[in-house]
Amino acid sequence: MHLEAATTAFLAAVRAEYGYSEHTVRAYRRDLQDFTEFADRMGATQLADCELELMRAWLWDRQQRGLAASTLARNVATLKSFGTWLERSRLVPGNPASRLRTPKAPRALPRVLGDEQISRILDRVATRAAGGDPEALRDHAVLELLYATALRVSELCGLSPSGLDRRERTVRVLGKGGKERVVPFGAPAARSLESYLVRARPALIARAEAVQVAVGRAGAADAADAHDAPDTARARGGTAAGPEVAPRLARHTSSGPAAPLFLGNQGAPLTPSAVYRLVSRELAQEPGSGPSGPHTLRHTAATHLLNGGADLRVVQEMLGHSSLASTQVYTHVSTERLAERYRQAHPRA
Repeated sequence: MHLEAATTAFLAAVRAEYGYSEHTVRAYRRDLQDFTEFADRMGATQLADCELELMRAWLWDRQQRGLAASTLARNVATLKSFGTWLERSRLVPGNPASRLRTPKAPRALPRVLGDEQISRILDRVATRAAGGDPEALRDHAVLELLYATALRVSELCGLSPSGLDRRERTVRVLGKGGKERVVPFGAPAARSLESYLVRARPALIARAEAVQVAVGRAGAADAADAHDAPDTARARGGTAAGPEVAPRLARHTSSGPAAPLFLGNQGAPLTPSAVYRLVSRELAQEPGSGPSGPHTLRHTAATHLLNGGADLRVVQEMLGHSSLASTQVYTHVSTERLAERYRQAHPRA
């Protein structure tokens, strides 16, 4: 069996059978594509050539290219998952990656915003939202909910109105591995969500419907042109785009249970990249270095919960961590902040 064919079959299996997220599947695909290209350069194109020494050579090559230890650790994890699947599928007699050692990456403490910083950010977006602009109202609700619930950006973009309990102030979240959890949020987030749902979301849906009508008309015009002059229609870009785009917008902006909670500027589902740009724009106005994406708000919320006395297990449940060790990094953040304040304030520090 060809090595590339085996990696393709593995990726199909992890998506269909194991239920891995698209983010994980994309990471596996990137790693295995690089691995198979390296193997091809080494003349190892068959699955029988996929041995421990080939894997070690690939990892050494990536290390020499200056890749971070965290990236190499992910590469090892990809190879181990691939090797396990090969063994279970009886394509090889044993897992060739079982003896690979994962490089230890230095654990950097996550960036955490101070109380005053997060207040400034939320006050800024609230001021913009007060003008009634649909995008500003949505952005306010997004940032309030990210900080209130510590959701991952993919979880936020995957929310639906049916999962929102406005009376109990909870939201049902589908997290990693398809695990569902219910996360509470406070009054400020509830108010911003109410404004978004009543004043902004209908306006964004109306935009999508307007686009749908326009696309439908363009599709009808193209169809008429194709009937009269097929070559002219093809020169204008064909007739398939209109009829396909309109139903897609309709599905996304429907009021059914699968409709997305947060919509983009044209009524399509709000994307993680759009949320990243929003958060980055706000964090750029705050002092401090480090990551500037939505995960910073997740780190901030978790740390503020622990600083406020929340139990570590409660925070673990809220964050959707399968292991308590993943949550414990925030206890180190809290300890670091305490030590820093002690050194600044105590006369004999």
